[in-house]
Amino acid sequence: MPAMTASVATDRYAGVAAAPDRRPYRLTAIDTLRGLVIVIMAIDHVRDFFLAGALQDPMADPNVTLDLFATRWITHFCAPVFVLLAGVSAGLMTSRRNPRDLARLLMTRGVWLVFVEWFVIATLSTFSPRGIAEVGGQILVPMQVIWAIGVSMIVLSGVQFLGRRACCAIGLAIVAGHNLLDPLWPRTQLLEQNWPAWAALHSQMALSIGPFLFVFIYPVVAWVGVMLLGFGVSGVFERPVAQRNAALLKTGMALTGGFILLRAIDMYGEPNPWQWQARGLLATVMDFLNTTKYPPSLDFLMMTLGPAAVMCAVADRMNDALKNGLMTFGRVPFAFYVAHVALIHALSVLLGLTQGFSLGQMTTIFLFYPSGYGVSLPGVYLVWALVIAMLYPFCRWMVSVKARRRDWWLSYL
Repeated sequence: MPAMTASVATDRYAGVAAAPDRRPYRLTAIDTLRGLVIVIMAIDHVRDFFLAGALQDPMADPNVTLDLFATRWITHFCAPVFVLLAGVSAGLMTSRRNPRDLARLLMTRGVWLVFVEWFVIATLSTFSPRGIAEVGGQILVPMQVIWAIGVSMIVLSGVQFLGRRACCAIGLAIVAGHNLLDPLWPRTQLLEQNWPAWAALHSQMALSIGPFLFVFIYPVVAWVGVMLLGFGVSGVFERPVAQRNAALLKTGMALTGGFILLRAIDMYGEPNPWQWQARGLLATVMDFLNTTKYPPSLDFLMMTLGPAAVMCAVADRMNDALKNGLMTFGRVPFAFYVAHVALIHALSVLLGLTQGFSLGQMTTIFLFYPSGYGVSLPGVYLVWALVIAMLYPFCRWMVSVKARRRDWWLSYL
């Protein structure tokens, strides 16, 4: 079977035949990997909205427990894989679109994603489209991974005219070199508003514009590099399956080994140094793995993209039921993302009401949930399983619609 043709397997998980997706640029390995990180991503967002006393980043707590550390750490793989595979998917489209058409598609998709982040995801995250009291009544707009992908697509729409090799070189230079900005760039805090807008390119910060308070959780410079790198290496996925998987396996092992070496030396690539911990070896390993996500350091990207490449190389060997279930999510990542934010927040509101809190206390972003709200970490995993089970039929329906129809607007869902 040609490498660019998606295989059609029996979906034993659902008990019926999986809907075939005949788009020539679909690859089961990519869809499986994307589906896996989507499912993992939901753990982090359920934790945000449900864990009692939750912090945005529990790894910042030096006394964090292993179970909470692992819950947060495993979700680090999601954003790098999302962004890289978005670039890969764009690169695979070059076989059927000329650069001008591809530029138009990437530009419009990028603008659409920024719009969705601003107006749709922000509203679903707060359920308060008119503003929340905790930020002075302004409309809170968290600029997260959808924003980062959208801006990266807009940049790629222009840079892709240079070709894959140039995109790969530029992307690699950004990914490997952006930490040179660390000692030069303003060091800001998440809700800090004392810097001009350009500081948000490489640092977390907030920016107030009229009724909106934009909170730039994902600084975009490094993510643009990841997107360009994905576009540049997309040719690997056009090789015969055996060659592709061999290349992915070697690359993944090299990146993982490179991360261990670079992190051990601790001279470049990570602004958060590690050290031996008095609490013992386990705490030291946790500190070693505690790399910077905002913006993603070189160490962070090597730590996550290395194992992801290995996973992609072996994805086709998965059990059919598991693989087809993950592909269902992986083929409609945008629809899943929007739906899961709405569902998780809605379920958290229901939990808050049952725990005696008012609707007004729960119609805000999770950072401002009332003291005493929430469940334990095992409860978080139970809610996560419920969310995945509830969204599977919706995603399966979306897959079947996109496989049968060619309406132009479906490419934006």
